[in-house]
Amino acid sequence: MVISVITPVYNGERFIESCIQVVIDQEYSDVEHIIIDGGSTDRTVEIIKQYAAMYPHIRWQSEKDRGQSDAMNKGITMAKGNILAILNVDDYYEPNVLNRVSEIFKTLPEPSLLVGNCNLWNDAGEIFEINQPANMKFNDLLLGWHLNPFPANPSAYFYHTSLHQIIGLYDVDDHEAMDLHFLLKAVQAATVKYVDEIWGNFRVIQGSKTYNSNQTGETALRIERILAAYHQQLPLLQRWQVSTKREFYNLKNWLAIRVKYFAQNPQKLPRSLFTKVVKKLGFSPQA
Repeated sequence: MVISVITPVYNGERFIESCIQVVIDQEYSDVEHIIIDGGSTDRTVEIIKQYAAMYPHIRWQSEKDRGQSDAMNKGITMAKGNILAILNVDDYYEPNVLNRVSEIFKTLPEPSLLVGNCNLWNDAGEIFEINQPANMKFNDLLLGWHLNPFPANPSAYFYHTSLHQIIGLYDVDDHEAMDLHFLLKAVQAATVKYVDEIWGNFRVIQGSKTYNSNQTGETALRIERILAAYHQQLPLLQRWQVSTKREFYNLKNWLAIRVKYFAQNPQKLPRSLFTKVVKKLGFSPQA
């Protein structure tokens, strides 16, 4: 079972060598590492050439492109494997993941999406979150990241290459949310299998696209807009069910936060707490 790992990169000399080495260290015999460079002006291409001369599983090209989605599409078009993975240049796998994934895919129908957990790292070299997207049902993903997290990074999921024949390639004009759009389409078209194991590592570090977007609040706003658009495409009954479930969980979280706060600060418990709760539920309490 051939696994095609696609790495889009532009001026990535800081991480390209470690990215290449991560795939080598997987010691999976049926892998091809397709590196799509966008015309880097640093040492990225020089490093790729050095490794490609030593390792025949590395295939690469370097030319100006239209961004990350365009680079990924080029890699998909080149891919010979029946299993596909996207590994961004600054992310990496846990040891022996490709062998583990290959064994699981032998039990799955085509097309399938296989999802694991992902460590999120900060600049201090600390894991600040472990992404565990256990519930991958489409309607539940629409509840939002804070209620039902979706995969944070493609280093922790793999899928049949044939899935793109059903849902199409990545939108070359989408430079920020291509992963989320892919997942929302994929879960509707593929068999989804979640495995509670850490497979990927995602560096959310200063200067990265994700870090900058998180700092400005753009990430949260973008996700909400996308989920709202997909929500509007649902039949009326399902739309109502998702909205109701989301409101229920929001209220549950609100109550849990308040209970915890007042348990720790009983002196601040308001006399009219019941009235506040009733108002939060949307009713107008009688005097």
